[in-house]
Amino acid sequence: MNLEEYKGVYVFAQQVDNEISSIAFELLGKAKDLAKDLNTDVTAVLLGSGVKNLADSLAEYGADKVIVVDDPELKVYRTEPYAHALSEVINKYKPEIVLVGATAIGRDLGPRVSARVATGLTADCTVLEIGDFPLQPIPGQEQKHNQLLMTRPAFGGNTIATIACPDNRPQMATVRAGVMQKIQPIKGAKAVVEEFNPGFTPNNKYVEIIDVVKAVTDTVDIMDAKILVSGGRGVGSPENFKILEDLAEVLGGTVSCSRAVVDAGWKPKDLQVGQTGKTVRPNVYFAIGISGAIQHVAGMEESDIIVAINKDADAPIFDVADYGVVGDLNKIVPKLTESLKAEIAAK
Repeated sequence: MNLEEYKGVYVFAQQVDNEISSIAFELLGKAKDLAKDLNTDVTAVLLGSGVKNLADSLAEYGADKVIVVDDPELKVYRTEPYAHALSEVINKYKPEIVLVGATAIGRDLGPRVSARVATGLTADCTVLEIGDFPLQPIPGQEQKHNQLLMTRPAFGGNTIATIACPDNRPQMATVRAGVMQKIQPIKGAKAVVEEFNPGFTPNNKYVEIIDVVKAVTDTVDIMDAKILVSGGRGVGSPENFKILEDLAEVLGGTVSCSRAVVDAGWKPKDLQVGQTGKTVRPNVYFAIGISGAIQHVAGMEESDIIVAINKDADAPIFDVADYGVVGDLNKIVPKLTESLKAEIAAK
């Protein structure tokens, strides 16, 4: 493999129902940073049916070029045609880096594509940067430069691993939603659009979609919430989350939780914040009864304002909090809720 042939940072621009998924814009923002370090450009790969009109939105978020594979076989996500299309794009254009969102689709697609193009893949990354590998020089071993260093939690978030793929290309990673930041959209930006179609030959690996049943839920995705009231083990019981729900209702916010709460079966996994949960960036984050383990902090430290309530004055959560209250949450939270209610009523 001639590594010098591989150039550019490529992003799989996931779309569902002809709407670009937010993770694609997040990855384009990170791709711009990586491309700058490598003195190269950013390309979005858009797969679907009737999706050519989405190219401009990708340009506004940082794509210099958009490769469009538009075919009826790609109307609804299916593993085989999507894996074939993305693999053929990689084989033809030879990107140095390929980023895929760690969504349900991306987690299915990424590993299959990496196997087909004979390269490695680091899954569920939280940090991406360009650097040297090995990280520290090792006598007798070549230290390679301008490598993609892919960092991800391991062993349930108890260990952080940095992984590289120095001998194969492309360097591939799936990236957790919410950990990378979109750039401010560049209104009116245009990308070079190139259409490519590898051809599709349906076979027994092409599943047939009989029906698509969309999940109906009235639960707000915590990644979209502007105000989060998050509870940890210190809340004491699932019943005690009622006082957090009351506070969230007054604020127009959403309840979330730490891993300990999910492990205890008090709240569903969808509400978990942290390295093994979701990464959030609300305007205000209440950390109530949460000690502040590094695994949890990694998922919420980018919040605009962090308010911590904990009876342990030495809890690590106070190191990242903008405002901290030491005391019994069973007394403090109801009083805070009542005060807010009174203030809102006075207005």
